[in-house]
Amino acid sequence: MRTVYLGTSEFAVAVLRRLATSPHRPELVLTRPDRPQGRGRHPGPPPVAVAARELGIAVEQPASVNDEATARRLAELAPEAIAVCAFGALIKEPLLSDYLMLNVHPSLLPRWRGAAPIERAIMAGDDETGVSIMRMSAGLDSGPVCAQQREPIGPDDDYGRLAARLAATGGELLVGALDERPECRPQDETGVTYAEKITAEDRRLDPALSAEALERVVRALSPHIGAWVEIGDGTRLGVLQARARPGNAPAGKVVTEGASAPAIACAEGELQLLEVKPPGRREMAGKDWLRGWRG
Repeated sequence: MRTVYLGTSEFAVAVLRRLATSPHRPELVLTRPDRPQGRGRHPGPPPVAVAARELGIAVEQPASVNDEATARRLAELAPEAIAVCAFGALIKEPLLSDYLMLNVHPSLLPRWRGAAPIERAIMAGDDETGVSIMRMSAGLDSGPVCAQQREPIGPDDDYGRLAARLAATGGELLVGALDERPECRPQDETGVTYAEKITAEDRRLDPALSAEALERVVRALSPHIGAWVEIGDGTRLGVLQARARPGNAPAGKVVTEGASAPAIACAEGELQLLEVKPPGRREMAGKDWLRGWRG
């Protein structure tokens, strides 16, 4: 099948690589414009642009996928289907009606529609998530679903581990949907939840919550975004790995007695800080940070 692929993120790269090995190898990849990256904030291409060039697939980075130039380009190619995965920008009419547009969404729709479905599933303590292949519509991830596969969320899963499995599943499901063209069925609106974009406040580990809830936040934001906790005089200590454990010290206290790594006392239990990132320094084990800390 003649296809075009729209994607931007690292998650979308894995799906693109699988699609490129199938009979539906894209003739064109559309992705977002270069953006400032790294400490120097120099413009750099999105991950999908890099991967597409490695694969020898034509890449274009329009300011808007909805502009007239892009519409003419797609009309020239006349794709039988447009595959979309983590594109990160609104796609409008008439594109939605002019083409079969299949979106790879990493959740069990209608649960976790929106920008951060993997993170929100982990934060909520869901036992499972999955991938849905959905025909795109004007609503937010509200189109009919034509394929779906479940994936358990393990107690040690962080975003990185879970996203890798879901991306691999998404690639296989997408190829299968293009091969078989299964019927798309409307979503059950009674089960809708929304995965709001991760905010700065979401990253803050608040000791007024339980240690179990904060451990889930750390896992949900590792390694791509990162959580942090305020230590002592207001220092923000990045937290990359943590584990909840029993404890009854006053919430907010740094617990160091009899432990191989420091912990933050919470409303319920303590959050042991296994791997941290002090301001302006590299990642390190919590026990190594503790040796140099003066609380």
